[in-house]
Amino acid sequence: MLGSLIDYLDSIKARDPAPRSRLEVLIYPGVLALGMHRFAHWLYRGELFFLARFVNHISRLLTGIDIHPGAKIGRNLFIDHGFVVIGETAEIGNDVTMYQGSTLGGRNPTDGVGGKRHPTIGDGVIVSLGAAILGPITVGAGARIAANAVVTKDVPPGAVMIGIPAKPTLVDAETYQQPFVPYGTPCSERFDPQTQQLEILQCEVETLRKRLEELLVDRQPVKRKAGPAA
Repeated sequence: MLGSLIDYLDSIKARDPAPRSRLEVLIYPGVLALGMHRFAHWLYRGELFFLARFVNHISRLLTGIDIHPGAKIGRNLFIDHGFVVIGETAEIGNDVTMYQGSTLGGRNPTDGVGGKRHPTIGDGVIVSLGAAILGPITVGAGARIAANAVVTKDVPPGAVMIGIPAKPTLVDAETYQQPFVPYGTPCSERFDPQTQQLEILQCEVETLRKRLEELLVDRQPVKRKAGPAA
């Protein structure tokens, strides 16, 4: 139990340069919200729904993070800052990072249809600030959801999604994929919310330039060597 907690705190330190010790990480609102969610989810599975929701409301009051007790969450979820919303039927894999203001929500809360209504998030996904992933869709492992993107369709593994509605960029996974890229920024380790889309477009231009060079090389006629004189 203690070993798992230490591993969890270390996983957050690896993704956030701000804390100087594990004790600092321990009082992060995201860590408190996740701890309270584990208890609320245990109550929820025992069909103690009112108590589970009560714990959820206390957690939201203390942290500004709203995780429905029914949500299934894997290891090492890092919620950076707060104001994150995670719906009842959401499923989150291991080593996922969610930044402030991001949402895992349903698309149509008025139709009264139960069942799977929220996204399934693969391992290692980064959901940047203000992004919304809506509906019973799947986000593949290692995908990056850019700031303020709205995702309503399945996302392939390793994709970088930008825009409203979100669409994949042309950046190949091997071009940007690193063990962890803060805020999902594909081109560099720095992050500025005001210039992220410009950085992604610069990556696309560079990728297209390289592809054009490859096509031009392929189209060049092959020079035949002169044969021996008769």
